[in-house]
Amino acid sequence: MVDYLIGVDGGGSGTRVLVHRLHGEAVGTGEAGPSALQQGIPQAWDNLLLAMRRGFEAAGLAVPDRQRCALGAGLSGVSHAPWRDAFLAGDPGFAALELETDSFAVLMGAHGGQPGVVLIAGTGSIAEALRADGTRATVGGWGFRVDDEGSGGWLGLQALRHGLAAFDGRANPSALARRVWMHCGDEREALQEWCSTAGQFECAQLARAVFDCEGSDPAAARLLEQATVALEELALAIDPRGRLPLAVAGSIGERLAPRMRPFVRSRIVPARSGPLEGALMLARAAARKEMEAVG
Repeated sequence: MVDYLIGVDGGGSGTRVLVHRLHGEAVGTGEAGPSALQQGIPQAWDNLLLAMRRGFEAAGLAVPDRQRCALGAGLSGVSHAPWRDAFLAGDPGFAALELETDSFAVLMGAHGGQPGVVLIAGTGSIAEALRADGTRATVGGWGFRVDDEGSGGWLGLQALRHGLAAFDGRANPSALARRVWMHCGDEREALQEWCSTAGQFECAQLARAVFDCEGSDPAAARLLEQATVALEELALAIDPRGRLPLAVAGSIGERLAPRMRPFVRSRIVPARSGPLEGALMLARAAARKEMEAVG
């Protein structure tokens, strides 16, 4: 019998879990390291289970047998079938499991499971829609190395490129360039070492510098203009006629939303709740299916 619902929001920066009684109140929340599938399936399961354990411990409860828990997980990388299949194969024995992308969990929470669009720009960027007929659509989200325009990772990468160009004398040593040197190194060897190991998460840490330097550095201001346009294009591509309510999520998206042009900004509605609540809806659906299956 399912007694607990476990909602999971997992990505490249960390994992958050919301534990809820099937017929009752929230039990607790827990956090752990990254659970993006592209960073490794064993790591994803390890951090998910650790965050779940911390959620029960926060409430002073022992972790129950997994057969008493229905899991709803919104994880980065689920859209890639081999990663999804490998994750499902590693299920340690939950009573029921519903697996979706992290962006779909955000969409579910933002619109309470109803039709709508969510535009997410945090470390990465993506737009996802649930239409009135039940069909779904995704725009963007191709990954840091080739896409994610308008995201924190993209902004940081552009700032890094500007800093390297300024270091070489190919660009002015502007305020943004100096912030990059402060963060990554102000000597060639240090910059090379930072660049050789930096990924999406590390580059995203430079996004704050772009915002901080906007007022004094035209290069930073241009990057924010480009990021805003990129996010507008995601919103327009996924819902060209503007028929669905649009929620904007993610630290970068929320900061850039007020800068968008009126015909996009007028579509924006407040999110009803967050990705953890969306993941909890997935867990509840998984529990319902399990109970229907056993009669």
